[in-house]
Amino acid sequence: MSDLVVAHLYPYEMNIYGDTGNVIALQRRLQWRGLAARVEPVSVGEEYDFSGADIVFGGGGQDRSQLEVAADLQRRRDAVHEAVAAGTVFLTICGTYQLFGRRFLTQAGEEIPGIGVFAMDTVGGRKRMIGNVVVGTPWGDLVGFENHSGRTRLDPGQKPLGRVKKGYGNNETRRDEGAVIGNCFGTYLHGSLLPKNPAFADEVLSRALRRRHGAGFELAPLDDTLERQAARMAAQRP
Repeated sequence: MSDLVVAHLYPYEMNIYGDTGNVIALQRRLQWRGLAARVEPVSVGEEYDFSGADIVFGGGGQDRSQLEVAADLQRRRDAVHEAVAAGTVFLTICGTYQLFGRRFLTQAGEEIPGIGVFAMDTVGGRKRMIGNVVVGTPWGDLVGFENHSGRTRLDPGQKPLGRVKKGYGNNETRRDEGAVIGNCFGTYLHGSLLPKNPAFADEVLSRALRRRHGAGFELAPLDDTLERQAARMAAQRP
């Protein structure tokens, strides 16, 4: 069985709060099952064919990095939309998640255009939303850490990733967190997300493997006792 291909968007510019740990978690959970993933970094200015990727991951970054990445992502807009429509699995976190919306309006009034995968807009605020988060989803409660000043508002009909049980999520006035369209996921959860949420990590892997090998493909179970303990401890933190 050939390796899964994981395209890691902007690994140097968009990698804070442990986001690269998500890529490592995907590799390890495959390795423990006798499978493998080949990680292909995608840097600013580098040509890349998304049709060869099974999973595309993008993390968070500082505002300066986000500006640099936004310009590069614009030239990839059509290719990303084609990959999303084709069922490629995407996981976008914080800054990359924001850029997958229509726009990010900074607190200073500067508009950073997004690529419009998700039907949403983000507006910067003075107060940062920081802390541990618990989000109810179809894959159980997800735990993570958020640190963002952007307030993201989904359009009516745009499906969220889940509902906030603790923390802020997309903004401080609603209880939704993240966004989903097809196999494309967006979220503010850092920390990193997948090691502490093994069921969701396997959902990401399963979608990619079934797309490549057929709907009947099933991942062998793993002993996730330690991962579940880590999730419970994270959920109990203030």
